[in-house]
Amino acid sequence: MVAGRAMPAGSSRALRLDPCALPVSFTTGDARADERLRSIELDRERVVVRRQVRGVRMRLSLKISEFLGVAIRVIPPDEESAGGLAVVLEHRDEGLSVPLMVATDAGHDVVAEWQRWARVLGRPLLIADGEGFHEPFERLGSVRVNAPAPRRRRRATLRQRRPSILTRRKPGRPQAEPQVHRGEREIIARN
Repeated sequence: MVAGRAMPAGSSRALRLDPCALPVSFTTGDARADERLRSIELDRERVVVRRQVRGVRMRLSLKISEFLGVAIRVIPPDEESAGGLAVVLEHRDEGLSVPLMVATDAGHDVVAEWQRWARVLGRPLLIADGEGFHEPFERLGSVRVNAPAPRRRRRATLRQRRPSILTRRKPGRPQAEPQVHRGEREIIARN
């Protein structure tokens, strides 16, 4: 797969990787590289980036934990493309960020892919804005924090049909005359 450069005539395929088919190798655009291309190998634990800058061949092996998270970016339209949305595995160094999906039309479910990639890679969800990145949901460690759900009333389904007094447990009643066994040998198993 090639991203970041013009697709061949007649091709309607944009960059779209499947997170369930990892590991995957693909080629994408790189503005700093000599041929404006870089090769990427993506796995659940590691990303390997291969590129050539000023004649020097590089191989960068990065852990997934070194990436900030999975972000949605808006691709502005220009004279070559109509723009769109991209799901990107973001790194502190923008040159090491990895595009995972590029959607040029509104038919793709970008939000579902964004959440799917974050779940598979174990990285937080991010949204790109003018100042950097921020998380759309509050988190406490790796647990998403939401407002508490309203308390559920007990016996809500039965409440409409019968009085609640009938759903209560009845206390046990002792027998009128308890049975007493006298003069019998008791067998007890002991080790």
